[in-house]
This record gives sequence, C-alpha cells and structure tokens, in this order.
Amino acid sequence: MPDLPVPALSGDLRSLGVGEGDTVMVHASLRKIGPVEGGAEGVVAALEKAVGPGGTLLMTLGALDKWSWVNERLESERQALLAGSPPFDFRSTPADPDVGVLAEVFRKAPGTMVNDHPEGRFGARGRLARELLRAAPWNDYYGPGSPLERLVAHGGTVLRLGADPGTVTLLHYAEYMSSVPNKRRVRRLRMVMGRDGPEVRSVDSLDDSDGIVERPGEDYFATILHAYLATGRARSGTVGHAASELIDASDIVDFAVAWMNEHLAEGRPGL
Repeated sequence: MPDLPVPALSGDLRSLGVGEGDTVMVHASLRKIGPVEGGAEGVVAALEKAVGPGGTLLMTLGALDKWSWVNERLESERQALLAGSPPFDFRSTPADPDVGVLAEVFRKAPGTMVNDHPEGRFGARGRLARELLRAAPWNDYYGPGSPLERLVAHGGTVLRLGADPGTVTLLHYAEYMSSVPNKRRVRRLRMVMGRDGPEVRSVDSLDDSDGIVERPGEDYFATILHAYLATGRARSGTVGHAASELIDASDIVDFAVAWMNEHLAEGRPGL
C-alpha cells in the first residue's frame, strides 16, 4: 500500500467538512488512517493544512503515569507510596500511551502549546491555542473553565479519524453539565514538578475513569456516540482509509446531556 501524500489526506479532511479557520479537537487512529507520507508528522501536517493558518487544533494528551496504581490504594497510604516517584512535568512527560501515538507526536511538534496538568492535559496549535488552554482549572479539569468548555464556546468541532467509539473526551464536559444526581467523584494524588521541586498534590474531579454512575457491562460514552451518529447530524466520510466523522461540539454536548439526564439519572437502560 503506497503512502498517502499529505495534500491528499488534507483533501479528504476538507471533503469531510474541515474548513479554513476551524477549531477542531482530533481523535485519531494512525492504523486506521493507513500509511501517510511522513508518518504521524505527515498527519499533523495534513490537519494543519486543512484548518489553515487561522485554524486551531486541539488534542487530549494525558500523561504517562507508571505510578497510577497508587491511587487504587487507601488514600491515607498514597503520599508515602509516591515518595521517590518521578514528577509529572508538562514540558517533558510523554503523553498517555492509551491516547495513541499521534498525541505524543502532536505534543512534541514545534509550536504545540501544552497546559500544566497531570490529568486534564491538552495540547493545542494555531490561532486559539493559548485561549483554549489558559488558566485551566486544577480540580474538575474537564468542567467549567476547561479547554473542553472553550472548544464549545468557540464553535469547535470533534474530528474522529477511525478512533474507538468510547474516546470522545468532550463527553466528560457533558457529565459536568448534566443534572444526574449523586455523581461519583474521585480524588487522586500525583507527584508533580512544583516551583521548588517535586511535590505531591491532590486532584479532585468527577470519576472520568469508571463513569459518574455504575453501568455494569456498558461504556456509555460509546452508547451515546452511536446514538448521536444514528441521528445523522454528523458529517461522515473516509479520511485516508479511516471511517471518520466531523461533529459539532455544542450539538453533541447538548445531545449527551439530555441522554445522561434521561438514562443515567434513573438508572434506565441505554439506547
């Protein structure tokens, strides 16, 4: 299979609906896209070409954390267990491998801005990069004031390039906006690089690992995405070799909030 030229991949993105000046949050599977000239760097170049110099790209990065197991232990034990662990440093800590190879390439690309947070860590490039990432909240980092809220406020879109259905990070913002009662919360301790060296800090948020309610056997993010796509409101097509969608950020948040209020508030089954 010959490598796809960057202009051809950019053309696919334009055909899907990505336009000059757009603000786009990207979730992508390089394997599904297929071989591209320049590899992952070529994919970033195609994305930049599609949105043009007035556009903005946003990706969730997370952070490599080989000590995440500590937060499965009793809270009273965690600080001692973290002693001597390497601190998170937003300038150098790699992206979470679970997010995918493209996130790390995006993070390291010259000109990418990265916010300083070990859990709600994003990278952004382009005209609105600084605006999207500025003054992000430490606790509830996917909620009000987060890059996710700003993506919606700036009329952004979510671009899915062969990504798994459960990986729409924006739906975490919908969890904050929903009126579901008794949402589950978590507190994690992280070793971070402070002004005077490594220090342990706590991070409080809705439970963004196991869900804000108990839903045995169901990834409700995937359920919501499938239900949304069934409405026909997304732009669908093929980018490279990947089945892809372009989704209005505000619209899917409104849809997800309504779905959560109906199906999570009363423990009713999903669609």
